[in-house]
Amino acid sequence: MIICIIGSGGREHAICKTISISPKVSKIYCLPGNAGTQELAENINLDINNFKKILKFLKESKVDLVIVGPEKPLVNGIVDYLENNNIKVFGPRKIPSQLEGSKTFTKNICKKYNIPTANFGIFEKKEDAIKFLKNSKFPIVVKADGLAAGKGVYISKNLSEAIEAVNEVFDGKFGVAKKILVEEFLNGEEMSFFIVCDGKNFKIFKTAQDHKRVNERDEGKNTGGMGAYSPSGLINESLEIKIIDKIISPTLKALQEMGEKYKGFLYAGLMILDNEPFLIEYNVRMGDPECQTILPLLKTDLIDIFNACCNQELDNMNIEWKEEKSLCIVLCSRGYPDKFKNNIKINNLNNLTLNNNDFIFHAGTTGKGNEIFSNGGRVLNFVSLSNSFKSSRERVIKLIEQLNWENGFFRKDIGFKIIDK
Repeated sequence: MIICIIGSGGREHAICKTISISPKVSKIYCLPGNAGTQELAENINLDINNFKKILKFLKESKVDLVIVGPEKPLVNGIVDYLENNNIKVFGPRKIPSQLEGSKTFTKNICKKYNIPTANFGIFEKKEDAIKFLKNSKFPIVVKADGLAAGKGVYISKNLSEAIEAVNEVFDGKFGVAKKILVEEFLNGEEMSFFIVCDGKNFKIFKTAQDHKRVNERDEGKNTGGMGAYSPSGLINESLEIKIIDKIISPTLKALQEMGEKYKGFLYAGLMILDNEPFLIEYNVRMGDPECQTILPLLKTDLIDIFNACCNQELDNMNIEWKEEKSLCIVLCSRGYPDKFKNNIKINNLNNLTLNNNDFIFHAGTTGKGNEIFSNGGRVLNFVSLSNSFKSSRERVIKLIEQLNWENGFFRKDIGFKIIDK
């Protein structure tokens, strides 16, 4: 099969690496890809928001299957566009993608179908949001309604922080903001819960724990993700049943009643309080860096899973997993998530010796000749599998220190809640 992966981050490199070992794959294209994908695939420098140019390329290259990595093209309807032009594509269509594209879309589903979530208010005017905040308990959560690359969430400890958050969102920090969401702060533990769906049936696709804050001990600004581990230490049989019955199944039912089918990965960001799940948000694709953490644990051929989803045959599949623990640390550009410099050379990458349980997935990188340069805030993902999260973390830190990239920084405490208990 000829495969095309759309995207350029760590998630897309992880997908590329995982499908590259499938005997069913003869050629992979990445649009636009990065320095990591170019070692496994042919990178094509196309704008992923220009659907016409993408379609032309796919037809000329006789691509058999398209895998859409990031959220923006999904929310903008790339799956509808390609399917209407007879291209086989893995990912949800435009309306189901509003689960991520509009937080108010999701909250309204929660309200209608009694899905457990934080109490919330939706506001279209700055003044109304601030008036609501003046009568609220703190801490409180302020969210941009649309896509914000994982960063449009503020946990405000007091009124002045909350007002600053409202001003930033409405002043366009994350693009044009027509609505803002204010919700109560739930004091529990976070968990990422993944399923893969074919429009009729779904299978659980592992759990993970992401670390969003930039500094150790979950302090500082929100980021796209500083590291993750899988499986989550919170998951157990009774909690899994509650998540399916109270959150996943009602959501899929809601979409069905709108005349829609969900096909692709669905990621539920959850807060767990006393073994009870509350929905924080949905993502309509694999998380990043959770994808990089989860895929090395997969034993089943990922291409078989994608094909089963596109053909509505997922029910016949048994997805198998390795027993090991997986932990990922993200190496970032100094200054991230604020201002940072791009185009900084990364030496020593090819000198690192990886064993079968070590993985390096590129995110913000670009290749020029035989040299690799930084091209983003989150640059490289280091992943290790072992029998314990502690061993995995020690191994990853050792590899990052061996790389010794002077422009980089990382969190040394990924997994601290489960490792350092």
